[in-house]
Amino acid sequence: MLKKFFVGLSLFALIGSGSFAGQAEAASYHTKAIKTAKTELGTKYKMGGMSSSGFDCSGLVKYSYNKAGKTLPRTAADIYKKGKKVTTLKKGDLMFFSPNKAKKPTHVAIYIGDNKFIHSASSKGVSYAKTNNTYWKPQYIGAKRI
Repeated sequence: MLKKFFVGLSLFALIGSGSFAGQAEAASYHTKAIKTAKTELGTKYKMGGMSSSGFDCSGLVKYSYNKAGKTLPRTAADIYKKGKKVTTLKKGDLMFFSPNKAKKPTHVAIYIGDNKFIHSASSKGVSYAKTNNTYWKPQYIGAKRI
């Protein structure tokens, strides 16, 4: 009986300390950002665009994360300076691309799981693409978790 009491007390202390709360918050804003981006599927590409009337890649990411409660810089290169570099992608991670594998990214997308990402491409507007896409895969330079 006393053992159950201490296990329960330990669990209460762990939950109360916020250990789970931080993980839930992260999952929550990543999920919200993805949901927001998905509502914009089909929106046309617009250089410098940051609204439902048209998005460029970083405009979509900034808009989606802002709606989820996270403020990000405006450009792909500046967003790349934020967050933690990751090698194993999780939903909500930001993927960065650059022609010729340059260190400064020129494109950013949101990983949505199942080897897919959502982005705003000049050719298709807000759309899905696969991580092994023959155009995007060679340009991939890394991912960050915000």
